[in-house]
Amino acid sequence: MKSVSVQLSPGSHVRHQGRSYQIKHVIDLNEVVLLDKDSGKVLHAKITDLEPAAGLEPIQKPDLMDIPEKDWEEAQRRYGIIFPLLEMQGRTREDVAKRAHDFELHPNTLYGWMRAYEESGLVSSLVKQGRSDKGSSRIDPTIEEIIKAVVKEEYLTKQKKSAKKVCIEVERRCRHAKITAPHSNTIRNRLKQLSDEYVISKRLGKKVASNLYDPIEGEFPGATYPLAVIQIDHTPIDIILVDDIHRQSIRRPWLTLAIDVFSRMVAGFYISFDPPGALASGQCLANAILPKDNWLMKHNIKGEWPLWGKPSKIHMDNAKEFRGKVIIKACEQHGIDIDWRPVANPNFGGNIERLLGTFAREIHALPGTTFANTKQRGDYDSENSAVFTLTEFEEWLVTLITNVYHQRKHSSLGMSPIEKYQEGIFGDKDNPGRGLQNRIVDEHRLRLDFMPYEERTIQPYGVVIDDIHYYGDVLRPWINATDPNSPKYKRKFLFRRDPRDISVLWFYDPEVKDYYAIPYRNTSRPAISLWELRAANAQAKSEGRSNIDEEVIFEAYDRLREIEARAKSKTASVRRLAQRRNDHQNVVSQKLEPKSQPRHAEAPTATPDDDPILPFDEMDDLS
Repeated sequence: MKSVSVQLSPGSHVRHQGRSYQIKHVIDLNEVVLLDKDSGKVLHAKITDLEPAAGLEPIQKPDLMDIPEKDWEEAQRRYGIIFPLLEMQGRTREDVAKRAHDFELHPNTLYGWMRAYEESGLVSSLVKQGRSDKGSSRIDPTIEEIIKAVVKEEYLTKQKKSAKKVCIEVERRCRHAKITAPHSNTIRNRLKQLSDEYVISKRLGKKVASNLYDPIEGEFPGATYPLAVIQIDHTPIDIILVDDIHRQSIRRPWLTLAIDVFSRMVAGFYISFDPPGALASGQCLANAILPKDNWLMKHNIKGEWPLWGKPSKIHMDNAKEFRGKVIIKACEQHGIDIDWRPVANPNFGGNIERLLGTFAREIHALPGTTFANTKQRGDYDSENSAVFTLTEFEEWLVTLITNVYHQRKHSSLGMSPIEKYQEGIFGDKDNPGRGLQNRIVDEHRLRLDFMPYEERTIQPYGVVIDDIHYYGDVLRPWINATDPNSPKYKRKFLFRRDPRDISVLWFYDPEVKDYYAIPYRNTSRPAISLWELRAANAQAKSEGRSNIDEEVIFEAYDRLREIEARAKSKTASVRRLAQRRNDHQNVVSQKLEPKSQPRHAEAPTATPDDDPILPFDEMDDLS
């Protein structure tokens, strides 16, 4: 497996301008010293110009939703075993051997897992390959079930039974089942894998666990280095924006923001007129992980934002839009733990809420601000004073973040956020730094991991989602394919789509383990968003149409555009719809390089798709 990120620690191998080098020294957040081992020459290079040692060739990676749950659980177990070693500085073979002994594994097994994870940065690299029992402890499934039952019924109770009693009970049940009991160390290792907080909550009660582990105002446990913890929250912004064409007022946008708790630097954000949901949450996370250089260059912003990399933990609001299956699985794939903020608990979320308050005060000085409430606003006319488009406001906010907030002394830190971040990366006289995070190079695949998905069978006419037909030649080998596990049923395949532009699906080929772009079957159709699709459906129903198909939907969509064109300059609500469309159509759809570019041939006449639709528990949040 080739690397999907650039490793930036001294000694790592990289490519620069087509040649191979070794990183000799990291100068700062933007520059390194490279060594040409063949010639012995050294040179300075910008981090943004570096590529993985293996180059930029695409790699095969299983889609998260294509991995069987049992295999995924095993991959997570393996990641949990090697995680302390991955984070350990100065790791020795003795450290690995001790960890392997604790889990009854050979050290070489752990080295193999660590190598696979470090090359990819993905938990899916630990999915079992080949023999199902290779590299894992070989315990009879019946014994495993006995251990789990005894731990639940005897250990995780208010009686607080000892580990010794758990071992005795497991031995008793195995004897009763006439099977050989496992060694007591095996059982004790199962108990060690349980988190302390979980054990205390079961044995001593949630209140005791909360007092021991819940953060208090002004503190956040575990945020001891950059990207150890990022907090994410969303809020409506106290400003009225204008549309791009008529520059007339629309309404307040929503901001989803991520902050690095250690340094208080902003890790990423996402702004939209759409209410917060799965898309906003996923895009904010992706923006936090990815480098920001290209965005700054595209918008001609003079400033630096040298924060990138996967956080160890994400702390998020305990709301439906954050708890979706896609976000949870994507975070698991990238080795990111999720902490949910308890409802109505004032101890949580203080850092990001204070930052949102800081930004609000700056925004209240802008034209078009709504202030915090009607009393503060008084008779100020926010709508007629509005001047910023969404893009212009984004540029203003990034300038505020990079050139003001990151550079200004933070009262809680005693230094600026950027200084605190540098201290955490490179260390000081008292503490070693954590070093630079790997830089993700496969940006499109990362964003796809956080995109909504659907499952469909592939018919002779292609694929149907929400009454819209899609087709591409790359689908042809999979037409009417049967489920390999249940030959009586047709096989379902994964399709991801960006709700802002549903004119293209991303089809995951389970053999090639890569994505392919699948366009509308009728490529003359206009690109529309999921929200516009729903509006067209509602329009058709309001006209009394009962049998709604693709033709009816796009006819209704055309009529909506005509109505909008006549009313565009009359009402804010119509201008808002027009601006949402403009924002969605500005989404740049980057395309993966497929193994063989599909030809968009004519497809057979469509018939209704009788397959049940897999509910996507987050899509309704986007309406």
